[in-house]
Amino acid sequence: MISIAGLRLTYRDGGAALAALRGVSIDVQAGEFLALLGPSGCGKTTLLRCIAGLNKPDAGRIEIDGVTVYAATENIDVPVRLRDIGMVFQSYAIWPHMTVAQNAAFPLRYRCPEMKASEIRERTTECLRLVHLDELAERGAPTLSGGQQQRLALARALISQPKVLLLDEPLSNLDARLREEMRFELRALTRRLGVTTILVTHEQSEALSLADQVAVMSDGEFLQVSAPRELYNRPQTEFVARFVGRVNLIPAEVLAIGGEAGPRRVSVSTPFGTVECLSDVSRRVGDCAMLAVQPEALGLQRSVGGVAEASGTVEGVAFLGDATELVVRTAASSLIAKLPAGETPAVGETVVVRINSQSCMLLN
Repeated sequence: MISIAGLRLTYRDGGAALAALRGVSIDVQAGEFLALLGPSGCGKTTLLRCIAGLNKPDAGRIEIDGVTVYAATENIDVPVRLRDIGMVFQSYAIWPHMTVAQNAAFPLRYRCPEMKASEIRERTTECLRLVHLDELAERGAPTLSGGQQQRLALARALISQPKVLLLDEPLSNLDARLREEMRFELRALTRRLGVTTILVTHEQSEALSLADQVAVMSDGEFLQVSAPRELYNRPQTEFVARFVGRVNLIPAEVLAIGGEAGPRRVSVSTPFGTVECLSDVSRRVGDCAMLAVQPEALGLQRSVGGVAEASGTVEGVAFLGDATELVVRTAASSLIAKLPAGETPAVGETVVVRINSQSCMLLN
């Protein structure tokens, strides 16, 4: 559905040049939900705006449903209004002088000028019903709550039945509870409509819960493109591991290697004992590397004797409702552990650290 190849864009401010996109390439399948995840300034919104036609790249190619909308070498740059997309901006961009229905119907005036007024009303009612705003159609847009304005912006983006839906941090202005509710509604709606969707976000929980594929960006490049579960459990670099989760990085030395192809099982020595883990790259016995261990992959047991090599002291405890997060200081490093809610060690208590071998990845 969407094919991006070798996209480059450099911003210039006087004599300074900032490379916002450095040869980005990716394919998004029809009906797929892709999340662009990364810190501020990594290039994710710039990429989204290039797809929309709001920014013009310096080089590369963009195709939507087999139609080239941008090609630097062929001097093709299809105007925004002719690209078959719908877009929701971070600020929603709701027209304050219009009603809910008028806001939603606005794109049809330009994309479908031949459409009859009765057809516009029918399409508008149907689209507002999708986002549960049909009973508020005649209300002034400024009277809507933040969540309702977000729904209205989504309805306006979908009313012309675009092939591609672009979302620029659409949930960032909502409070935590409403953001979680809208997350599930957004995923259900895009699945029901089968629209190809690209979401820009810096919230890893949004990317992991909404997307079929997540592309982690840094400094104008993709560092890893994976399904959410694979991205979380098998980060390929330290940056990805740290950005996607509150990962513990533990020094390790390779003891043994198994397997002939694909991700290999590697046995490594750590300050907390020998651990079996995965590695996506070739290793040699004796290599030093960094082991990525998610907080929930750490187990803690109360110490029943003297201080062992894998012992640590609980320095902090945070109750999260369904889980408890602990900070444990060991001789090697400070670790974060997440345990199920219930009885947990107290601050100052000595514990023995255990690593779940099934949930570790040796970083590149």
